[in-house]
Amino acid sequence: MTGQSPRFVVGFDLDMTLVDSRPGIRAVYQALSAETGVPIDAAAAASRLGPPLEEELACWFRPDAVAPAADRFRALYPSLAITLSPSLPGAGAAIGAVRAVGGDVVVITAKYEPNARLHLDHLGLGADHVLGWCWAQGKTEALLTHGVAVYVGDHVADVRAAVDAGVVAVGVATGASTADELLRAGAAVTLTDLTQFPRWLGDHVLQRRLAVLDAHLAALGSVAVAFSGGADSAFLLAAATRVLGAGQVVAVTAVSSSLPAAELAAARRFAAGLGVRHLTPQTHELDVVGYRSNAGDRCYFCKAELMDVLRPVAQAASVLHVATGTNADDAAAGFRPGMRAAAERGVVTPLLDAGLTKDQVRLASRQLGLVTWDKPAAACLSSRIAFGIEVTRPRLQRVERAEQGLRRVLEESGSVVRDLRVRDLGDTARIELDAELVSALQLSSALQDLAVAAVCEAGFTSAEVDARGFRSGAMNELLADPDRYR
Repeated sequence: MTGQSPRFVVGFDLDMTLVDSRPGIRAVYQALSAETGVPIDAAAAASRLGPPLEEELACWFRPDAVAPAADRFRALYPSLAITLSPSLPGAGAAIGAVRAVGGDVVVITAKYEPNARLHLDHLGLGADHVLGWCWAQGKTEALLTHGVAVYVGDHVADVRAAVDAGVVAVGVATGASTADELLRAGAAVTLTDLTQFPRWLGDHVLQRRLAVLDAHLAALGSVAVAFSGGADSAFLLAAATRVLGAGQVVAVTAVSSSLPAAELAAARRFAAGLGVRHLTPQTHELDVVGYRSNAGDRCYFCKAELMDVLRPVAQAASVLHVATGTNADDAAAGFRPGMRAAAERGVVTPLLDAGLTKDQVRLASRQLGLVTWDKPAAACLSSRIAFGIEVTRPRLQRVERAEQGLRRVLEESGSVVRDLRVRDLGDTARIELDAELVSALQLSSALQDLAVAAVCEAGFTSAEVDARGFRSGAMNELLADPDRYR
């Protein structure tokens, strides 16, 4: 387990996959015909895109004239073809979908590479790598060299190259090859056009990552899940129970002043529903100076205490590994000192290792019917206290009372409450709510007064609503130099 998921690479063909280059190519053939005096059916030539240019030119020029004609074609191309050639429907969204799952984009085409780059630059279709003059075996080699997992193309030759490379072939019926021809060539799926690709890719990547998760969990043999009751750890607990069986899984929820009482009750219900053992050892973060002093690395000391308690609990339960619900988004977030503490103690991160993002965890949880699929993020209470202010039991209790009172006031007003935080800035509290609720409070001074009063009743001198709304990890904004705590 490395804690680092491999890069996911998607390859695209260019002509008639990303770009409708037919208008530009027709213009170049017409210009080439006028220059050379050789009759060329430009429309027919442009309808057979896919193979290398020389194969098409051989239909019109004598053998010794093909190479010079190809050179001249490529020289004419930039000024005549680029601006005439639009992107195909869904091309930008398809590349965006790859980026959304954390993937890299490689364009592999038979076209002359500088001209391929001109198309992509003109249309704003960004790619991490562009490889030209690749056809048949050349495409297969390029796919293998760049570790491509999925290749999208419109021609049967694209599909065959992908199949030969052991790559998932996606056919788009926007070129000369029909959907049936693409399927017969070995395409795993055919799409009418790229507008259908984002949904297909999302499903494909999720299933791929879930399969990796299952394999990782099976290899662990038994696991104690650090179970906060949130969406990530709940999904991990359910997945581990499904793969390993309830007898090989333990849910461990650490009980301390930083855990809201409602979260513990919900965690107990969830674990009971899965039929797994649920252990609730006490942790003592408040006894740790580094935690109480609440510098930028507070989460390091919190996680260290948690894992130092959980490891002997897991050993006593005859469980081999301790796992957290850290996901791929957590790793990408940058400043997470708690992850460092867990890694130093050999904790495993199956969701991260499988590359699963928060959105994918929620989607998979919904598909499994888990009640936690849309549960709002619920960081520990100490995360509400501004860095530099000592974390104490009374402060934690005050924050919990303030959030309970604020939620009650908003719900009694008929408001739908999802994400809610009361940030302890000392004597003053900062209220963070979802954007819709911020707007509602701005429109209703009476409701805003009730919200502020509920927070002040918990023990704050004053409170104000943050116009920027709820932001996970908002307290990190107050750190002058988070790098010093890495």
